Amino acid sequence: MTATLKTLTPRDVAERLRAGRAILVDIREPDEFARRHVKGALSRPLSTFEQAHLSLAPDRDVVFTCRSGMRTQANCGRLAGRVDGEAYVLDGGLDAWAAAGLPVEENRRAPLELMRQVQIAAGLLVLVGVALGFAAHPAFFGLSAFVGAGLTVAGATGFCGMARLLALAPWNRRAA
Repeated sequence: MTATLKTLTPRDVAERLRAGRAILVDIREPDEFARRHVKGALSRPLSTFEQAHLSLAPDRDVVFTCRSGMRTQANCGRLAGRVDGEAYVLDGGLDAWAAAGLPVEENRRAPLELMRQVQIAAGLLVLVGVALGFAAHPAFFGLSAFVGAGLTVAGATGFCGMARLLALAPWNRRAA
């Protein structure tokens, strides 16, 4: 078992996939994968990675990917520990794959990733709080403070109440 992941360029990975010498394992969450992924990639979310059955053929290279490559590099020991032999990472992730002009399966009808929805909602609430604080009454600054406190708690504990609420939205329930 290796403790690091060797990087491969998008073109190298594409060639290995075409030749049947590699398998691509996408570690992003299901909502991210549903919206955009490399055709044929396996979805094995990092949040449930240890419980996931990888279905890896021993004669194929295992290449891990995420959106930008940062999540994969940050968890390289954890990922490589599940693979006998060499393990690789798609350098630059899905973003680099698409930038190289390689095909990506995209479902524009799938909802935006939940964390992007949280970022949009939190940003809008902060802006509204500040605008109303200046335009209507200073008490509206409390809305921005409340959102900031919620984001701080989410970062410190891993529990995001806004994400839980957004997951219940009709457009997100349909995707499940």
